[in-house]
Amino acid sequence: MARINIQTHEQSITFFAKVVPGSSKTAITGIWDHMLKLKIAAPPEKGKANACIIAFLAKTLGVKKKHIQIVSGQTHAIKQIQVLGMSETALLMALFPEA
Repeated sequence: MARINIQTHEQSITFFAKVVPGSSKTAITGIWDHMLKLKIAAPPEKGKANACIIAFLAKTLGVKKKHIQIVSGQTHAIKQIQVLGMSETALLMALFPEA
């Protein structure tokens, strides 16, 4: 199985996501070029897609929204996402529970 690249830091982890906004539903659709691939129901305007990403990941990972930040790519399809207080193992188990 392909894996996403995850960087571990002292208090957080970061990873990249390929985002497809304006989809019919918000969901994880797999891995693309070692990045998490997300389809987002919100349109890519006025920060709506970014807010949807943060809310969706917070719910999926079981963390507060304030613990998730889009570090780079706010206006691009490829985003670097930081999650505070989570290990790589916990992240992978939450994103891919069937694996």
